[in-house]
Amino acid sequence: MKIDHYISDGQDPRAVEKLLLKLQDMLTSGETVTYIAVQKRPAVTLLPNSIALTNKRVFICESTKLGLATDFDILSWGAVREVTFKEEIFGSRVTITRQQGENLSIDYIPKTQARRVFQLANEALEQAHNERLINNADEKTALPAQDDPALPVEPEDELTMKLEKLKFLFERQLITEAEYESKKNELLSRL
Repeated sequence: MKIDHYISDGQDPRAVEKLLLKLQDMLTSGETVTYIAVQKRPAVTLLPNSIALTNKRVFICESTKLGLATDFDILSWGAVREVTFKEEIFGSRVTITRQQGENLSIDYIPKTQARRVFQLANEALEQAHNERLINNADEKTALPAQDDPALPVEPEDELTMKLEKLKFLFERQLITEAEYESKKNELLSRL
C-alpha cells in the first residue's frame, strides 16, 4: 500500500498505514482519502487518534481497547457546519462542528497537519455548499411554487449564486474584506 502521499507532514507511517487499511472497507464508490492527520502527544504517543478527510466525508478516529479497536465518528460534508483549529503549545486542537451544533475535537494534532486539515476541510465545505446551491437552484426551476401559485418561480441566476459564493468565502475568512468589497462591486455593476 502506498502511503507516501499521506506522510508528507510528519505523520506516523504505522498509524497511517493501519488507518488506511481500515478505511478501505468503509469508502464508497468514487470516494478517496485526501488527507490524514495523526495525533502526536508531547511524550510518547502509543495509540494516536486521527482525522481522515475524503472527498465525501470526514472520519474522526479514536483508538480504543489498547489499540485493538477504533471508534469512528463519520460525517458527510453536508453534516458539518465548520472546521476550526486552535494552536496550542504542543500541537493544535482541531474541532469539527456538526450542523446540529455538537463539537468533535482531537488534541495534539501537529500544527502543520491542523492547518492542512483546516484548508482541505474548508475547500470541501465550500464545494458541498456550492453543490447544495446548484441543487436548490435546480429544484426551484423544476418545481412550481408551493406557497402561492400566483407567484412565478424564478431560478436563482448566475449573479446571485456568485454573490452567495463570494459571501461564503468572506465569512470563512478565505478572502479579505477588501477583496470581498471589490469583487461584490464588480458583480453588482453588471446589473
